[in-house]
Amino acid sequence: MEFIVSKTDLVRELNLSQGVVEKRTTIPILSNILVEAGGDAITLTATDLELGIRCRCPAQVKHGGTGTIPARRLLDYVRLLPAADIQVKFTENHWVNLVCGRSRTRIAGMSGESFPELPKPPEPIAEIPAALLATMIEKTIFAISSEESRFTLTGALVVLKQDQIALVTTDGHRLAYIERAAEFPVAGSHRTLLPKKAMSEILKLTLECGPEAKIAFGTSENHLFFQFGERLLLSRKLTGNFPDYNRVLPKEHSHRIRLPREEFRAAIERVAQFSDERSHAIRVQVRPAELVVHSSISETGESEETLPVEYDGPEVTIGFNAQYMLDFLRAVGEQEVNFCFKDAGAAGEFRPDGDSKGEYRYVLMPMRI
Repeated sequence: MEFIVSKTDLVRELNLSQGVVEKRTTIPILSNILVEAGGDAITLTATDLELGIRCRCPAQVKHGGTGTIPARRLLDYVRLLPAADIQVKFTENHWVNLVCGRSRTRIAGMSGESFPELPKPPEPIAEIPAALLATMIEKTIFAISSEESRFTLTGALVVLKQDQIALVTTDGHRLAYIERAAEFPVAGSHRTLLPKKAMSEILKLTLECGPEAKIAFGTSENHLFFQFGERLLLSRKLTGNFPDYNRVLPKEHSHRIRLPREEFRAAIERVAQFSDERSHAIRVQVRPAELVVHSSISETGESEETLPVEYDGPEVTIGFNAQYMLDFLRAVGEQEVNFCFKDAGAAGEFRPDGDSKGEYRYVLMPMRI
């Protein structure tokens, strides 16, 4: 196999594959990237057996074929080359020769025969605007559980209907829910679990493809497929039953106050400097005309911030995880947010101001302080 490829094009596609390449593996071939040359392009494929990506890169192909190269080593070397064409030649003993200007390098590769074959994508069931899906992921991904033992919570529930698309994430202490009108054709109704790692790769591919791109979304018995033009991302589905999120979303609230997002965020950040490093617990006290955020550590100090609010109800004090609150306040774009609550023992809820339909809801369980 022999071809000539632009350094800029090759680095761009190799960068997109790095999040998928298995870095610590007992299967050496998974640390490599599969290179297939034919026609007027090369195809680059990476997988960790749970996630896979296939990218296409224009090239002058002299001799077609397949082979694999260590993915990280190839990228680290190629990105240091000058912006010029690179001549790549695979030898029969699986070594790879790279020539760029006066630079000549040999890298030990492996046969492509033992590289796992990715399943072929089925017919797409919808073409989802990339910007829409990326926005929904950004507003929910932080609430995914990091505990591998809670397998079904290590991703997002995707609910796709003919008139709606929704994402739900939870780690058992909080829940993020976002829905949007599906202003695109959808073939049937679908409910599936999307792993967090796949969500992160979708965000990267969206940045590369641009906000106007469409994602051809397909699903099989075990896999999810996301086609970004010439690039394909596929992921194994998570198995198991996602919690009934409708039971967690509060049906009504006794009280609601409006808060300036940036001032509220800054106040929490300052107060959180004096919260417990493990629990991040702070106290939110709502009383007539003001909201008070407070935290203290006996051996370190204490901090308190007061924000004026329109409220004339009873005094209520609730403990929350400060980091969980900040995750929402950093993700939402509106200038004001609504804090909805009932009492000290009930879950609190945050929404962007003006979201009367409840399209973006963030529910936080209270903490004992």
